Amino acid sequence: MTIDMTQFHGVFFEESFEGLEIMESELLELVLNDPDIEAINKIFRAAHSIKGGSGSFGFTDVTNFTHVLETLLDEVRAGKHKLIQDEVNLLLTSVDCLRDMLSASRDGNDIDKENVQSIQNDLERVLGNDSPNETSSEKDNKENGNSNENVQTVSDWGIDFLPHINLFQTGNDPLRMFRELEEFGELTAEVNISKLPHFDEYDVEESYLSWSLLLKTDASEDKIKEVFEWVEDDCDLTIGIIKKQETIEVENESDKSPEAGVATGERRKSEDRRKATDRRGTASSESTSIRVNTDKIDALINMVGELVITQSMLSQFSEDFDVGNIDKLCDGLKQLERNTRELQENVMQIRMLPISFSFNRFPRLVHDLSSKLNKKIELKLTGEATELDKTVMEKIGDPMVHLVRNSIDHGIEMPEERLAAGKPETGVLHLNAYHEGGNIVIDIEDDGAGLNKERILQKAKERGLVKEDEVLSDDKINELVFRAGFSTAEQVSDVSGRGVGMDVVRRNIHDLGGVVEIKSEEGKGSTFTIRLPLTLAILDGQLIRVGNHTYIIPLVSIIESLQTSRDHTKSIAGDAELYRLRDEYIPVVRLHSVFNIQCDSKKLDDGLLVVVEAEGHKVGLFVDDLLAQQQVVIKSLETNFQKVEGVSGATILGDGTVAMILDVSSLIRLSREQSYYEKSPVLNIQAA
Repeated sequence: MTIDMTQFHGVFFEESFEGLEIMESELLELVLNDPDIEAINKIFRAAHSIKGGSGSFGFTDVTNFTHVLETLLDEVRAGKHKLIQDEVNLLLTSVDCLRDMLSASRDGNDIDKENVQSIQNDLERVLGNDSPNETSSEKDNKENGNSNENVQTVSDWGIDFLPHINLFQTGNDPLRMFRELEEFGELTAEVNISKLPHFDEYDVEESYLSWSLLLKTDASEDKIKEVFEWVEDDCDLTIGIIKKQETIEVENESDKSPEAGVATGERRKSEDRRKATDRRGTASSESTSIRVNTDKIDALINMVGELVITQSMLSQFSEDFDVGNIDKLCDGLKQLERNTRELQENVMQIRMLPISFSFNRFPRLVHDLSSKLNKKIELKLTGEATELDKTVMEKIGDPMVHLVRNSIDHGIEMPEERLAAGKPETGVLHLNAYHEGGNIVIDIEDDGAGLNKERILQKAKERGLVKEDEVLSDDKINELVFRAGFSTAEQVSDVSGRGVGMDVVRRNIHDLGGVVEIKSEEGKGSTFTIRLPLTLAILDGQLIRVGNHTYIIPLVSIIESLQTSRDHTKSIAGDAELYRLRDEYIPVVRLHSVFNIQCDSKKLDDGLLVVVEAEGHKVGLFVDDLLAQQQVVIKSLETNFQKVEGVSGATILGDGTVAMILDVSSLIRLSREQSYYEKSPVLNIQAA
């Protein structure tokens, strides 16, 4: 029986990427002068698991690279090698290299073997500086003044390998081990079939063979034993030298010295860090799987059981319906409604993940960028357990990276500037996540220089974005940084300053149904606040009626609804209307005019005003009537039709009709344009 190993690839890659996250996190926290042995062990175990898994699944390039990395880590944890900062950076670069190799293997792409070999050479040079497996003859040569840099020690190793009968049941395969031994040198094998049973008694899941191996190699005994680490409890193994060691001369390449390795690493350091920062700063391809806590699965199973019971009860009415049982039928339908609601909530909980999955990328990003810019920055993360929908998390990654990069580059000052301003030389960047109402809020706060409002305003006037005599509030000035192509950077760098990014940040957040706000105090720092819906699949909505058509307004956007009074209404610039709501005037948006449909109420006195807010602005939506409130499943209008201004999606109501979900942010932007009725296109969207 042949087992299709590709069915396990998804789990292997998922666990391997998690292992890389552990390695990266521990390396970033590593204290060189007094390293935590448990941290070193965590890094080693993660590398060891990746090596073993890649070997089992035949990803030879990953196995070979990880073997060298694992050997160095093994020497570090054994106390044979003391890491320096450049070597920690090399290990971080190795983690990036492994991530690229695994991604390429997963996606079926070619591995960048030139880059892999270059980094592997650097690792081998670091290993070569220690000579941990130096033999007594080599030591004698050195003591006698004879350098063995130009010789290579080769031995014939005899290996007796007797697998236990259950070896195959553990998922191991001797063939893969033999292939790894062949990487060390010349291998010959002799098989013993004396325990092979008769064909009628043969069990394909049991192991009957044993091998006598001869390996000619310069590898140490420890390296040979590593090949059999995964089966050491499932076999009888004997390893020994059967032929006296011999040495052969090899070419002495000057660039194989440790000094050359360090020099090579220094030459590549800047480029590697930039590549690593870009790689970590860009969201990886979206995962197609989610790890779910068993408690959530148990709750879902219990809820399905309740639903089955309710369905069985209701099915009895279809067999022999009696009008006298109408009350029981109504009770059953109410129970079905409760069960469906709870089932929906339980299913949505499965998609909820802690935001730590997104936050985990930033320690590396801050480490690399602060080193590149010669700044001292402390990263604080709070609220990592706050949950949000997996889809939202995947799409918010890039906007958060842009904001963090800007805080590091533009916000936090150089150490000498901070000291001169009476601040600690180490700046603080704080990422915080929490729930507020039906939204998740993410704050990106720094204690840097804050926004220079005078410079922002001057740049805006130079570019014609603001009139020379125009007076803007602080909030309006702050919003200018989100204009396309706007930048106040004195110098253009590969970190920021090209005026590309902040407008994309705002647009991407808007596409998620969220908003981004800025609060800044010059000399004290800035805070970027992102507000997002917890999920993109379901929302709580208020159904409204305009004429014969039904629309849905997200409840989180509604402040209040009221009966209008003509005394509070003012008309300006022709068609534009303002309504005085207590101490402020808000624009009135007539939905029947926006969507070019018939309505029942032409006069404001005859209809209702639904006051909504987004991006810090309010408008009043003029409607004929308010209907029910209910949760609705969002269907993408852009996917099934095309993008429509003022509409974020659609849903199917209980009676089977389709209702449009209003995009409050878009409607507010329309209302802020002068004569927006004339500028907005005729939509002709026939809602339910």
